[in-house]
Amino acid sequence: MEIVETFREARALRRGTVGFVPTLGFVHEGHLSLIERAALDNDMVLVSLFVNPLQFGPGEDFDAYPRQLERDAALISEAGAKVLFSPSLSEMYPEPALTQVEVPELAIHLDGVERPDHFRGVATIVTKFLAGLQPSRAYFGRKDGQQLAIIQRLVFDLSLPVEIEGCPTVREADGLALSSRNAYLSNVDKAEALALSSGLMAAADLAEAGERRAAALIEAVRDTALDTEFSYVTLMDRRTVHPLEVLTEDAFLAVAARVGPARLIDNIHIDVAGDAIKVDRGVRLDRPSVLYAT
Repeated sequence: MEIVETFREARALRRGTVGFVPTLGFVHEGHLSLIERAALDNDMVLVSLFVNPLQFGPGEDFDAYPRQLERDAALISEAGAKVLFSPSLSEMYPEPALTQVEVPELAIHLDGVERPDHFRGVATIVTKFLAGLQPSRAYFGRKDGQQLAIIQRLVFDLSLPVEIEGCPTVREADGLALSSRNAYLSNVDKAEALALSSGLMAAADLAEAGERRAAALIEAVRDTALDTEFSYVTLMDRRTVHPLEVLTEDAFLAVAARVGPARLIDNIHIDVAGDAIKVDRGVRLDRPSVLYAT
């Protein structure tokens, strides 16, 4: 695997169809599953590793975010990537960015409430990557349904020549959705964090049994996680990221809560086809995550 630091170097290494996986680093099996999927679909895989300051708000963990290039590079290479793009801040932002990208209609709910500048930062950096690296396809996890919807919409609106692929959430063996921020959690925190996935699985059971009322699905989450102080539990239209009262469209049931030092998000995606309901609960590991390997 080649490790490069500039857009020019990365573009020069492109061969055939290119699958792109953007990361902030501190890689876990969720990232690795995207790389493995991209390797199946494309002639080569290009991964970026960059902690983007534009998507961190005041008081968030930009300075503390784990940065372990050697560790991440080994995992990324083993998963099948051919190029790792690890740019400096000056490569990404040689001057203060005067151009920013946002999809405000899709960012007014969920994380857009507590993190008002976050999705502008995400949309801007993703657009910059797609323009500068010119991949054939780009891969994102479904764990952040709002982010995925925003990226799909900006690609559609700007007619960018790239396919956006949403891939299942990867979970630890106990159900906790993988996140680099899980490494912040103590054992006590992890036990508390399980309430998020447990609540979502209870709602998934209810949806598959035929329940379509958002209020009932939300209540199932909250009843399973009585001691959890959620930032939100909401059923959202997957395309518009606006709340649904009844499950009539493809949707995602999203949750967020602060657990110990970390703010965690999770969701289940629900496909609606007439009377048929199909829930994407994600996939579970059958072993401890590399996130906790020393």
